[in-house]
Amino acid sequence: MSQLLPDQTILDQHAAEHASFAEWRAGYGVIEHSPATQAAVYRLAHQLQQSGVQPDVDTVYRMLIALDRLTSAGMWLVVHMTYAKRCRPDGTALNAEDFKRNPEGHTGGALNMVPGYAAYLALNNLTGNTRSWLMGQGHCVAAIDALNILTGNLHPEQAERYGADGGLDRLLKDFYGYAQQPDGRPAAPLGSHVNPYTAGGIIEGGYLGFAELLYAHMPLPGEKLVAFLSDGAAEEQRGSDWIPRWWRAEDCGAAFPVMIANGRRIEQRTELGTVKGLDGFVEHLTACGFDPIRFDGRDPAAFVCTLYEMEQRLDRRVEELQRGLLSYPLPIPYAIAETTKGFGFYGAGENAAHNLPLPGNPRHDESARDLFNQHAGKLWVSPEHLEQSRRLLTSHAEQSRPLERDHALAKRHPQTPAVPELEWISEPASPMLAVDRFFVKMTEANPELRARVGNPDELASNKLGGVLRALKHRVSEPESDLEAVDGRIITALNEEAVVSACLGNKAGLNLVASYEAFCVKMLGAVRQEVIFARHRKEVGRPAAWLGFPVIATSHTWENGKNEQSHQDTTFCEALLGEMHDVMRVVLTADYNSTMAVLPSIYTERGRLSCMVIAKRDQPSRFTPEQAVQLAKEGALMFDEHNGNGEPVLLVACGAYQMGAMQRAAERLSAHNVSWRLVYLQEPGRFAIPRDELEAEYAASEELIQKLFPRDITRRIMLTHMRPEVFRGHLHKLLPDPQHSRVLGYINRGGTLDEAGMLFTNRSSWAHVVAAAAEVSGVEPAQWLEDEELKAVQGQGSPSVLR
Repeated sequence: MSQLLPDQTILDQHAAEHASFAEWRAGYGVIEHSPATQAAVYRLAHQLQQSGVQPDVDTVYRMLIALDRLTSAGMWLVVHMTYAKRCRPDGTALNAEDFKRNPEGHTGGALNMVPGYAAYLALNNLTGNTRSWLMGQGHCVAAIDALNILTGNLHPEQAERYGADGGLDRLLKDFYGYAQQPDGRPAAPLGSHVNPYTAGGIIEGGYLGFAELLYAHMPLPGEKLVAFLSDGAAEEQRGSDWIPRWWRAEDCGAAFPVMIANGRRIEQRTELGTVKGLDGFVEHLTACGFDPIRFDGRDPAAFVCTLYEMEQRLDRRVEELQRGLLSYPLPIPYAIAETTKGFGFYGAGENAAHNLPLPGNPRHDESARDLFNQHAGKLWVSPEHLEQSRRLLTSHAEQSRPLERDHALAKRHPQTPAVPELEWISEPASPMLAVDRFFVKMTEANPELRARVGNPDELASNKLGGVLRALKHRVSEPESDLEAVDGRIITALNEEAVVSACLGNKAGLNLVASYEAFCVKMLGAVRQEVIFARHRKEVGRPAAWLGFPVIATSHTWENGKNEQSHQDTTFCEALLGEMHDVMRVVLTADYNSTMAVLPSIYTERGRLSCMVIAKRDQPSRFTPEQAVQLAKEGALMFDEHNGNGEPVLLVACGAYQMGAMQRAAERLSAHNVSWRLVYLQEPGRFAIPRDELEAEYAASEELIQKLFPRDITRRIMLTHMRPEVFRGHLHKLLPDPQHSRVLGYINRGGTLDEAGMLFTNRSSWAHVVAAAAEVSGVEPAQWLEDEELKAVQGQGSPSVLR
């Protein structure tokens, strides 16, 4: 601690004078208070009294006594959630039939989270301020649900089911009960991880390591966030190490990381589970600019004191910054809760504590049943004491503060942004230039919305020079006029870190752009976000944050200066598989079509967009009117030729694919073959909806028939993606496999230019013409010259097709 603490003599004298301190000091059940924690509590109580936050020190001690009881009851309920299907609030032992046939739960981690989350609730009550929270280890949700139920901090669904008589037994049966609704969704308002039923939950926490990248970018000035993290996630990836590089008091709220250092993964201990490893981690944090604080993670009061101390330290650092005594990066307090995995119950510290700590199932194993009753008995709290504790720690009405379920980050609803006037062009240009101009104007028109740009490396190369000049890289020591201490561009060669900077900024305007091949590294973070947004919609509490694009540029078809590692269409393919109402996949073909779709992307709520955009100059293919229609409907009948016979339906998806299709159409016209060319910008709209929420965003049957009429049976699609993926999603548009072909990326590449990439993937204009001939029952030689046909057949020089 940063200030001198009282010695043992002073504490003994204080205990003699204050019975409430003596009672708390004695501990409760498995909870003990070390001399260091006793001294910290003494100081905390006096600080709260002297600042007028609490009337006297005894009130603080009574709340901490209540906190011990709440923590013990929380751990009691957690172990019951794993093993039992009913509980006995009177504390009597359970019988064999009271236990589950198939117990399940992440018991050890959840037990370790109980003191932390209980302390978070108590600190809010002690200070009269509802902080935000998130938890990276989402599998520890039993701790959150248990304490929320015990304190009445619930969404309506859980309140109705678990808050009434018999509610705890229903909770136990629902936990890993696997019951389903008729539509297949889980029937219980409960889950294995944080979910939309979890009061105050904002991320699932199913992908370890992402909370570490998100938390510093979440709160706004004046807000406070407690971020519970896992020591296992410290092994995941860099990015969390750099938080002091990004945090600025001027545009960031206070964020307090608390690592639960229990020393174990699922099967073995972590490096931080050794003394040497933990000491080394503290040194590492210090070198990264953090201010580590180690404390007893078994003691909820130690959590309270540490969190309060973190706030005081950060406030002092900001004050010293404002006085010119410090400069960025400021030392960010970082708490390390040293504990034993599964503390409070049998098997603590063993690998088995992760899941099922008992040596057998208490339903069938008498010795395991005895162990459960013995160790759960140490955690039991009488209903009278529990109710007293609940009342002491839930003064929301008296303090005029929201329940923790309604903390600031959980209720994010930024104002609708003003959309700048769109700027159209008629000459060739990079489609990325439209993004550049739009986002700069968007941030200028909405200065109250915090702007963030996630940039793995090359903004200028990706044609975002205006964004770079206007928003600048955020650095501590600027080297050029493109860098600034208050820059709004988060740059690091770590795709997970930079996309998380924007995913965390749910209060503002965001832009992410990366090479397409490396966007794949962002998939876990993006998918976690859209899944949680989808689940919120399903329970009737849709997310209200503003949408933004994650742009894949320098993409597969134009990245021939590099090898095939830089040529990968996985990102958009994978996201096309997500529900379209929370994830758009948009492939624009020119500047105007890019410009036209951006307003809807930035004004939608709870919906992200994957945009695949060429960075090299493209012809101006669409008029402003066509571009607007394309943005509205997702596809556009671009052109047609009325020649002989039934037309061939040509469908392009992607900028270079559109160019190849246009050239193929010219050849078909030369032979007076009828054709119709459709540009498909947003393929997800034309897939078969998987449920009623996705159906709201699907193209109407009328539009589908207008663009893809049933009487046109011969169809050729040329896609940016792998053809198998594209065909699978859009099989509705290809009803006759015999008379349809899909061309696209077939996993071939290398150091090739655009024409070379199209050729090696059998996606050139000539391959389109050959495919059109096949589905028309015509020999390709009738529409292609000899040398062109030899090239298509792999027997001649590709150069003849250029």
